[in-house]
Amino acid sequence: MPCLTLSTNVNLDGVDTSAILAEATRVVADVIDKPQNYVMVVLKGSVPICFGGTEQPAAYGELVSIGGVDPVTNKKISSGIATILSKMLSIPKSRFFLLFFDTRQILHKNLLTVCMLYIRSKFNPRTLDVMRINYELIFSDGGDSTD
Repeated sequence: MPCLTLSTNVNLDGVDTSAILAEATRVVADVIDKPQNYVMVVLKGSVPICFGGTEQPAAYGELVSIGGVDPVTNKKISSGIATILSKMLSIPKSRFFLLFFDTRQILHKNLLTVCMLYIRSKFNPRTLDVMRINYELIFSDGGDSTD
């Protein structure tokens, strides 16, 4: 499920936030090619933000997705969200920054780490139970300790 979190220093009182949420959802869903009911958008207003040394209207966003994130997609989403923020909140496109996270890469790295920990603990002579995790491997560099 792609999740877009937008934070802005603009006060959202009296702003039609439903329209912003709907448009942002549409942009993310269309570009990443996922159904809209899989997309989550969070909008936070009145967040203290200093961008470029000033507190003029600005926004920061993060998009977290399992796949569907690449340089071409990132440009399309950034452009679409910047247009929405410019049109609906009067935030200049040059004062918006969007960070992308592809959790598929993180997931693969974490699974590899878990597998390596399991393998190392399985063959560690200090581990009595094959299924028990040797916590020294998690909280240290994995080197031998004398306890």
